[in-house]
Amino acid sequence: ARARTVGELLAPTSPFDKKCGRENWTVAFAPDGSYLAWSQGHRVVKLVPWAQCLNNFLLHGTKNGAEAAGARQGSDSSPRSRPCEHVIDCGDIVWGLAFGSSVPDKQSRCVNIEWHRFRFGQEQLLLATGLSNGRIKIWDVYTGKLLLNLMDHTEVVRDLTFAPDGSLILVSASRDKTLRVWDLKDDGNMMKVLRGHPNWVYGCAFSPDSSILCSVGASKAVFLWDMDKYSMLRKLEGHHNDVVACEFSPDGALLATASYDTRVCVWDPHTGVVLRELGHLFPPPTPIFAGGANDRWVRAVSFSHDGLHVASLADDRMVRFWRIDEEYPVQVAPLNNGLCCTFSTDGSVLAAGQDGSVYFWATPRQVSSLQHLCRMAIRRVMPTSQVRNLPIPCKVLEFLCYQI
Repeated sequence: ARARTVGELLAPTSPFDKKCGRENWTVAFAPDGSYLAWSQGHRVVKLVPWAQCLNNFLLHGTKNGAEAAGARQGSDSSPRSRPCEHVIDCGDIVWGLAFGSSVPDKQSRCVNIEWHRFRFGQEQLLLATGLSNGRIKIWDVYTGKLLLNLMDHTEVVRDLTFAPDGSLILVSASRDKTLRVWDLKDDGNMMKVLRGHPNWVYGCAFSPDSSILCSVGASKAVFLWDMDKYSMLRKLEGHHNDVVACEFSPDGALLATASYDTRVCVWDPHTGVVLRELGHLFPPPTPIFAGGANDRWVRAVSFSHDGLHVASLADDRMVRFWRIDEEYPVQVAPLNNGLCCTFSTDGSVLAAGQDGSVYFWATPRQVSSLQHLCRMAIRRVMPTSQVRNLPIPCKVLEFLCYQI
């Protein structure tokens, strides 16, 4: 089936300094669904209210919801009630973007909490940008004002991710072979350096409960880190080429990784077992050929919020939507030079970036079964080891562990 196009946001065609690049390596939605951000290339990040985009796209079945959201946002006088467009010049090529918001009862992990320059409130929404010169700049989304400038990486900051628990813990992945952990509630102080990658680090992602960090890079291994102890949990072995993107499922029971070996692997992160392989080349290449250049390198992967669908971008100029329990894509769409993708906060739209522009598709929608909803509720609080100790029938156990 062909995926239905929703709309597009195109980069301006006016000339820029050519050495700054046009690629859109990152696109992100705010956790509350209020904003969309992407890199237009040439050092520029564009921030657009998402409700405004939906109204412009006239997405069937979503327009009324967007108008209602706009009405709700206009019902009070907080900065959140007046979202507006911003164009941010970051001063260098932008590689990574991440939104972060604070939860007041999540305290800083630092020892000295007597005085802080910044006190991020619940009404504040932050945008972190990772730059080619190794710097990370933190911006106030509602005002477009620069708040912090974090400097410690020595190479390109390739990816960024905030802990989902509202602690404003930020992790950055860099070509300097390290991941660095920053505490924005402690004025952006760097808390830890995670070492272990032999080459460039391409991407990182938190588990939904913020306890585990996944990182991938220019090697065949997937790294999992314990974010309470800041130590490596395990390496996942199974890919035959560089691993370039990763994301956890909404319940934390699954981990999807994209690789240049033409596959997306869906893992159980608690056991290190590959549960599914989503192949982009048929027949699949043997390991010796998967380790080299081909026209099916997978560039990006994203998990839908229903926990059942995965989207991927590959060098064969296609966007694919998969069900985690099916071998073949359920929908496809054409996209030249796709580099990044992510689902909207409500999961109804997939945004994919290419050459400074963003394209949108309506995602496959279906009502989740009661069994799947119960499975997600259980897996949010129970790792695989605890599930396996439950006194339940084998078939139910396999279902809870995503083995059937």
